[in-house]
Amino acid sequence: MEVLLLRRNRSAGFAPGAYVFPGGRVDASDATEDALAFVDGLTPEQAAHRLELADGDPPAIAYYLAALREAFEETGILVGRDSRGRAPATAAEDEQVDAIRDDLMEDRISFAQVLERLGCRIDGASIEYLAHWITPVPRPRRFDTRFFAAKVREGATPIVDPREMTDAVWITPDAALVSSDEGKMPMMFPTTQTLEQLRDYQTTDDALASLAGRSVRAVLPTIVITETGITLEIDED
Repeated sequence: MEVLLLRRNRSAGFAPGAYVFPGGRVDASDATEDALAFVDGLTPEQAAHRLELADGDPPAIAYYLAALREAFEETGILVGRDSRGRAPATAAEDEQVDAIRDDLMEDRISFAQVLERLGCRIDGASIEYLAHWITPVPRPRRFDTRFFAAKVREGATPIVDPREMTDAVWITPDAALVSSDEGKMPMMFPTTQTLEQLRDYQTTDDALASLAGRSVRAVLPTIVITETGITLEIDED
């Protein structure tokens, strides 16, 4: 099994040069009625129950759609199916898809309009909740981040927006962790810990089956300052 990692631009204000999973913030448009009309197999109530998040602003289902929208913006790969059940072409493979992605990134169209133009729907039941990380309290920039996992077709080719990312690589979790340990692929702590969580799965189907319905605990690391430097500790309870 391989995962897709992107390298952030070295000029980025947050985690410059780090390898990260595709993702970003939730937008207001991620939970509109137009967007939800393209989702099968997952209701707002089911999403709220799965994320243990009372529906509010944004509603829980917006996190699912935001993950897919950001992945499409950052990689050109859409996790969706057309009327025949096929995965759409990627932006790297089709100029029309690339043009639609550009329109989305420039806020000329919404994610719902992307799905409409590509004739695709989202199978919400195929997206599994993976992890929940919260930035330690003393940090000046804090994030409350939920990770999701989904399967894409073999050979799906990513293409990055150089304004945000400089590289994209399909790699096994084990190989990524080795490269991180060797200093070849700098990563943040939540990324390495999530890769550790995935490293023992042989196939994507195995991983998704194991994640289905599994309880996900929010992880808020504690910053510990020692004589040798700063480390992060996790409450294992």
